[in-house]
Amino acid sequence: MRVRVEQTELPGIGVRHDLVTSSGRTLGVVSHRNGRRDLVLYDVDDPDACLASVPLTDDEAEALADVLGASLMLSQLAGLRQQAAGLLTEQISLHAGSPFVGRTLGDTRTRTLTGASIVAVLREGEVNASPGPSFVFVANDVVVVVGTRQGVDGAAAILASGETRG
Repeated sequence: MRVRVEQTELPGIGVRHDLVTSSGRTLGVVSHRNGRRDLVLYDVDDPDACLASVPLTDDEAEALADVLGASLMLSQLAGLRQQAAGLLTEQISLHAGSPFVGRTLGDTRTRTLTGASIVAVLREGEVNASPGPSFVFVANDVVVVVGTRQGVDGAAAILASGETRG
């Protein structure tokens, strides 16, 4: 289901983006011309009345977007897991001692060897969706793997040991 976001120009201020949630609540983001952003919650009985406004710095707005983006991606993957029997989604932490720290995703040969796919890498609050073979891992990356139980276990073993012989 698509959510409709309405954009309203605010002369002399900036622009406002509003969305109505499935529960009937209206949320908005006011982006001021000076770069400031405010997250706003409107009164359910009077959509023009603001109940609360939270000013956000650039870093806070980016962090909130990352958190919402990551949770959305993971919930979509969880939904996919429920739809496909035998298909699992797991998050595997890449610790500093992993042989793949500083190496590329392609070096793992995970998909070739296990049939499991690395569909995302979570790094410091950012989601790197569908990373390509040249994506370079760093310590503390969280690798999101989709596959069968055997494939996901194989991917975890490869990422932990560095063993890629097939």
